[in-house]
Amino acid sequence: MKRAAMVAMMMGLASFLFAEPQAPSPQKPGTSQTGGAQPGAAQPGAAQQSQGQQPGTAQPGAAPAIPQGKRPPQAKTDAEFAEFNTAIANTNDPAAVEKAADAFATKYPDSELRVLLYEAAMQSYQRANNADKMMEMGRKVLKIDPDEPTALVGVAQVLAERTRDTDLDKDQRLDEAMKLAQRSLTTVDTDIAPRADTPQEKIDAYKGVLRSSAYAIMGTLEFNKEKYPDAENFYRKSMDAFPAQLDPVVVLRLALALDKQGKYPEALKEANHAVQLTQEGTTAGGLARRERDRLVQLTGGTPTPAAKPPASAQNPAAPKN
Repeated sequence: MKRAAMVAMMMGLASFLFAEPQAPSPQKPGTSQTGGAQPGAAQPGAAQQSQGQQPGTAQPGAAPAIPQGKRPPQAKTDAEFAEFNTAIANTNDPAAVEKAADAFATKYPDSELRVLLYEAAMQSYQRANNADKMMEMGRKVLKIDPDEPTALVGVAQVLAERTRDTDLDKDQRLDEAMKLAQRSLTTVDTDIAPRADTPQEKIDAYKGVLRSSAYAIMGTLEFNKEKYPDAENFYRKSMDAFPAQLDPVVVLRLALALDKQGKYPEALKEANHAVQLTQEGTTAGGLARRERDRLVQLTGGTPTPAAKPPASAQNPAAPKN
């Protein structure tokens, strides 16, 4: 898959951030053994908040609320919780996770934990580089929770990268990809439920990676429509959203978008940057070096010596022309 490194990082952060499902309390759902509220648990009467109370804000004396507006998923019974833990035990086998998720969803059709199982299957298929199954699991997540940001980006990514000009439903697929990516930029601020003890920098990193991925998808969609100024804008937003770890594919695609506009000196700068971020012998590294060499010939500029890139995986990534 293209941009696999960024999506993998996003999903890895999601796995770290998202709260583990809460087991039901023997006393009362949403309360601890001592009677206090569990952080992030559903509270009785939450729907009847006072009109001036914003969702997700804490009441005096209550446990700190999750600012993103969602509480962690919660099991309704001990049996449901136990079966969830059994179902999610083998995330290294995507087919096994999918099978277990389907069986769990059939037995517990209203369970809040279904989303976590299908997210685990989506991540497992992503690690296995199975884009079609990753998208299938992402769609199952979105059927349960249409605003789940990781699934929105995951499905949009596959649609953007794997739709071909010969597909009869090409326009519909690409239009859906754009809408899903745009939607994720909103729901990343409203629809994640990190553990209560998650450091803010981890939450910010997750949001940054997700926004970066969404903007990159939008850039690729515009590039393939030959709307190169719009593609440039989205690629720059992608880089700005998570500058701590730039995706070399996005940097290369920015160089290509600038090249298409005749902005050769700027394109060479970004191509040099892409060379520095990639390894020679990789697909992305080869594309970056060819683009750099072309721009050096056009401009008479100087190639920047390649630096040792980060250890992250390099994958191809020029949008199709």
